[in-house]
Amino acid sequence: MASRSEGMNYAPKGKPAPVVKQGDFVFAAIGLDHGHIYGQCNGLIEAGGVLKSVYDPDPVKVNKFCETYTGVKRAASEDEILNDREVLLVAGAAVTSERCALGLRVMSAGKDYFTDKAPLTTLEQLDAAKAKVKETGKKYMVYYSERLHVESAVFAGQLIEQGAIGKVIQVIGLGPHRLSAQSRPEWFFKKEKYGGILCDVGSHQIEQFLFYAGEKDAIVVRSQIANYNNPQYPELDDFGDAMLVGASGATHYFRVDWFTPNGLQMWGDGRSFILGTEGYIEQRKYMQLGEKGSHGGHVYLANSKEETYYDVEGKVGYPFFGQLILDCLNRTENAMTQEHAFKAAELSVRAQMQAVKLT
Repeated sequence: MASRSEGMNYAPKGKPAPVVKQGDFVFAAIGLDHGHIYGQCNGLIEAGGVLKSVYDPDPVKVNKFCETYTGVKRAASEDEILNDREVLLVAGAAVTSERCALGLRVMSAGKDYFTDKAPLTTLEQLDAAKAKVKETGKKYMVYYSERLHVESAVFAGQLIEQGAIGKVIQVIGLGPHRLSAQSRPEWFFKKEKYGGILCDVGSHQIEQFLFYAGEKDAIVVRSQIANYNNPQYPELDDFGDAMLVGASGATHYFRVDWFTPNGLQMWGDGRSFILGTEGYIEQRKYMQLGEKGSHGGHVYLANSKEETYYDVEGKVGYPFFGQLILDCLNRTENAMTQEHAFKAAELSVRAQMQAVKLT
């Protein structure tokens, strides 16, 4: 499922690194509308989770899922999974606007929830999710895959934590994607359903800024959206960018778009640039431009001691998933705090709400 051509079906696979014994952490999948569900499940399985069952009203999606994960049980209904006491967590990648409602049902059933990004599309949904978390004590975790499931992004975080570039003062994120319109579902082009480009793929960028800069809050200074080249899809934003300022003064600029050319070997040449008081880091997340068949995992560091290139492909792993499993079992917050997951979602929605239309 690690498709190089389409980001929707990009599902990285890592090396098994179980943090629990077989059977100690059982989870299920509900909602197969986005291909990221495969990345979510891959990560949990590699960390020792057991995928027990799956439900989606579309049998075609379920058939494909069961071909990938042989032995998974086909649940007859959503309630069958929600009523299964053995299942501790439900992973879902429903239509974006429906992810919050699913999460509310999952948490009401006494289970933790792990949703694809964007985790919600409105501030009203955010308020409902916060209230349900407070009521149930369950987790509403989010698959912000461009940091959690990318080794260069994980490694950059480790360098920052070690003090390699001092205090982070700016993050620039570039998140281009290939549109591949013919393979997209109808809901992908309905703004009420997908939430808009800044809410959707922009959530990746905002989450990374908050994490790398250690910011707990930020304001959206300016945001913009456009439909430059897809008039046949009038509700699609094919371009968006924004500038944010964190509570401690760090700044963030990001650009997201659907203009990856067909000649590029990868669905998107994702990059980030992190400036600190004592150095900077550049990531080339998925490829090297001009090198056919190139892999991702490229990290460049310059500071007062050195300038270094790191090839981290296959060397860093994806610790988030094991941390999430242990967080669910121990009721800790080492993988990601609930506050952080919700703040990234809130700022993404706000960026979309106040965006100036350029076209």
